[in-house]
Amino acid sequence: MSLIDLDRLGHAFTRPPLVIGGVAMQWHGLRPAGADIDLVASAADVEALLHRFPDRAKNLWGDLGVCPFEFEIWKTICSYGYDELSIGAAAAGDVVVAGLETMMMLKAFAAAQPKGRSDLELIVRRILDDRYASSYDALTAANERILAGVPEVSWLEMTGPDV
Repeated sequence: MSLIDLDRLGHAFTRPPLVIGGVAMQWHGLRPAGADIDLVASAADVEALLHRFPDRAKNLWGDLGVCPFEFEIWKTICSYGYDELSIGAAAAGDVVVAGLETMMMLKAFAAAQPKGRSDLELIVRRILDDRYASSYDALTAANERILAGVPEVSWLEMTGPDV
């Protein structure tokens, strides 16, 4: 079963569309999705969809998209295309979901708006929490080996779960 239902579009995608925006935020467990579904697709898929929905075209600063129904399907976002944005994506049925690092970059572009800034903060917190949780013990052990050879360390600042 796919994360979203693409059947309404009546189009067989050449590559799985990349889910970005609110649906990706929800998939990552960060916040509920809104009503629209933001996707990035291959240039060929966007072109085919523009032929199918010629009255639903958008061009935002050179980013070409087509917006039928609740979908916004883009060839590029801030000039980044499918190949660049799908690095680190996870399969979810008929689509792939943008990785957190890609989502962080896209939300940084939107940070001038309160919603973009709020989403960016959620993503950054998740990335940092995940990295700290997975690497803290190893970092601490490596640091202790280094510090063992340094006499009389005087801390300017020290934070973390053990402090």
